Amino acid sequence: MPQPRYMLDTNTASYIIKGKPAVIRQHLLRVPMASLCVSAITEAELLRGVAKKPEAKQLPMLVEEFLLRVDILPWDSAAAAAYAQLASACEKAGKPLGAMDMLIAAHAMASDCVLVTSDQAFHMHRQRLKLDDWTRPLHT
Repeated sequence: MPQPRYMLDTNTASYIIKGKPAVIRQHLLRVPMASLCVSAITEAELLRGVAKKPEAKQLPMLVEEFLLRVDILPWDSAAAAAYAQLASACEKAGKPLGAMDMLIAAHAMASDCVLVTSDQAFHMHRQRLKLDDWTRPLHT
């Protein structure tokens, strides 16, 4: 069975960059780096976080190092089509996601990735998304 591809949402990427919670490291150790990716949307959110905190002198380097090590998937027409379907379904169900979360979720769907997130808003859409939460301990 091939290794799934894991798309890290912005919160998960931030946890990895900060090194907290510690359980994140356990998950990272079981997954090859080549199986990890982020959406270009997450890249934008991370860079926005850096821009908002000029006083955080180490943050630009930490974010840059992270982005150098993980594949960044470009937003494309397949992601746009998945967004249209997901956004429409969420609106009909009365379960909207935030704008950036909706874009990241659609990108994960279009790229056939497992979305790694601890954000409970995504879990309302479990029937459409493949999800994993790396803030929870591994089951051995």
